[in-house]
Amino acid sequence: MRKIMRLVAMAVLACAAPTHAQSLAPPSTTDLSNVMRQPPAGKIAMKPDVTNGDALTKGDLDTWLDGYMPYALRSGDIPGAVVVIVKDGSILTARGFGYADVARRTPVDPQKTLFRPGSISKLLTWTAVMQQVERGKLDLDRDVNAYLDFKIPPFKGKPITLRQIMTHTAGFEETAKGIVFHDQAYALPLRTYLIKRMPKRIFLPGTTPAYSNYATALAGYIVARVSGQSYDDYIARHILAPLNMRDSTTLQPLPKALASQMATGYPNPGEAAPFELVGPGPAGDASSSGTDMARFMIAHLQDGAGLLKPATARMMHDSPTSPVNPISLLPPLNRMELGFFETNLNGRHVIGHLGDTEAFHSAMHLFMGEGVGLYLSTNGTGRDGAAGTLRTALLQDFADRYFPDTARPDGRVDAETARKHAAMMAGQWWTSRRLETNFLSLLSLFGQTQVGIGPNGELTIPSLLGTNGRPREWVEIAPFLWRERGGHDRLAAQVVDGKVVRWSFDFLSPFMVFDRVPFGLSSSWILPAMAVSFGVLLLTFLHWPSAWLIRRRYGAVIGLKGRSLAAYRAVRLIAGLTVVLIAAWATAIIAILGSPDLAAGGADAILWVLQLASAAIFVGAAGLALWNGWIVLKDRRGWRSMLWSLLIILSTLVFLYVAIRFGLLAMTAEF
Repeated sequence: MRKIMRLVAMAVLACAAPTHAQSLAPPSTTDLSNVMRQPPAGKIAMKPDVTNGDALTKGDLDTWLDGYMPYALRSGDIPGAVVVIVKDGSILTARGFGYADVARRTPVDPQKTLFRPGSISKLLTWTAVMQQVERGKLDLDRDVNAYLDFKIPPFKGKPITLRQIMTHTAGFEETAKGIVFHDQAYALPLRTYLIKRMPKRIFLPGTTPAYSNYATALAGYIVARVSGQSYDDYIARHILAPLNMRDSTTLQPLPKALASQMATGYPNPGEAAPFELVGPGPAGDASSSGTDMARFMIAHLQDGAGLLKPATARMMHDSPTSPVNPISLLPPLNRMELGFFETNLNGRHVIGHLGDTEAFHSAMHLFMGEGVGLYLSTNGTGRDGAAGTLRTALLQDFADRYFPDTARPDGRVDAETARKHAAMMAGQWWTSRRLETNFLSLLSLFGQTQVGIGPNGELTIPSLLGTNGRPREWVEIAPFLWRERGGHDRLAAQVVDGKVVRWSFDFLSPFMVFDRVPFGLSSSWILPAMAVSFGVLLLTFLHWPSAWLIRRRYGAVIGLKGRSLAAYRAVRLIAGLTVVLIAAWATAIIAILGSPDLAAGGADAILWVLQLASAAIFVGAAGLALWNGWIVLKDRRGWRSMLWSLLIILSTLVFLYVAIRFGLLAMTAEF
């Protein structure tokens, strides 16, 4: 199961940019002044001088980090990390902890060591898009086909726009193939990737937040098209160079000058991995040092200084909602800005991004009203996903220490109303970010979210764990608005015609929502039905040799002839083949989930064989089961034989349904 979740997380992709040695001083450009950015209109933010938190000084911060980070790394079995905090246009502190390479005992250097911040790389792409908007070459609300040399088909007559791409509402399903891998042989040119790996559209554009690496890569290609430069050249010339980010790159593999500075990635404790290649490059192909990422944070904290005009930067950081379909929003939860997602905390206007590859896990948060930026990256996943827990806890603890909550105390909903609303939430839900049309849609059966009701009317969601590793409870503080008990996140539901139709919570709401699972796709009955059906087919097959051995031992005869005997043998043979095929699918999926290179194309031949076999065996099994049932009924055998033949029919139909609905017959190696 952990490997399954790793692939899902891998599709949440993000990456970074390699870097060389840099001083801790900010880039030498007159555009980077020490003027603090004021909070955007309508956002809650306190002036830094009225906070009751600890003073954010280098001395206090370094002392805190020295007590915080080494323990977190050791307890989570995380090899190394870089932490950078900027304030008022300068780097306040840049710290390396642990090892960039465990075997060589190479310490992390915040100026020289390169990490891969994963999807934080997307912010480079979004900044590039807005540069082209400034220059009049791109229109956020125009059909993207106007900028392409291939076509993105409309979905139900609706095209997609760059605004929808930047807010992750273009409507694409998730993809997993070729996201992160190691073998250069599986790398595709960007245009080829976009055409070959184009995912299905499963939502009307503008209606549903559903994070998409593919859509970001598409935006990067559009920048290349309208600028007349390759994506990598454009980023190097128009983003990295102006900010003096000399130790950063989007090139894959790394240039020789930077390769020696790259931290080793550890997807599992003690398991060193080669340099990771990102298929949808603009979605996560960067590599960068901590101090270079500081320069990028400073630029955005200071109204885009060196990159964008102030008005353009402010639009990115606090984008207008008027062009956005309100159905895609869940106020008052965090929302997507133009490329940044809100991570508002303690009443502060905070924007940022997270990033994950197989081995690297990163976070960037900009406290816009306070002029403060926080960046963290680790070069290992750690034990039980400890890196993910660390980046969440570090943000919350940093904010609680230096920028305590400025909001008024939460209200409460009366107990009767709370129970009623919780009952409306109860049931099976699945995320909008999902694979739906290929074999990996099977993962949705294991990832559906159960919402229940606690003893006092609170929401219980066992799969949503807190930083302590325990399920979180949610207390209703306003109608259809809940807060995590003892935590920061809020959860809100969307109600239509008196029914809850979707919900999300602050951490996910900018780019992912939960929709109710249709009954026909619910794991609550499909998984038990599959388990029982597998048992029936396995016993049916095993009965064949067992009965033969018993008859041989006692000299008995089977008592069936002609079509009856043929049906008896055929249905047991096909039951055995079905069991073998199911086992083969399970083995293949586990292997693909455990190997980035298999997921990038190394398993294509196996997938074609399995799909062709599925078309023959699942369909054939249902047909033979029906034929056998008819023969048993016609022969008027005993009720046990009739009952078992019926169970065989139902079992084969269950697997045929699963095969059709969950993409085992899709006849494609793209996923």
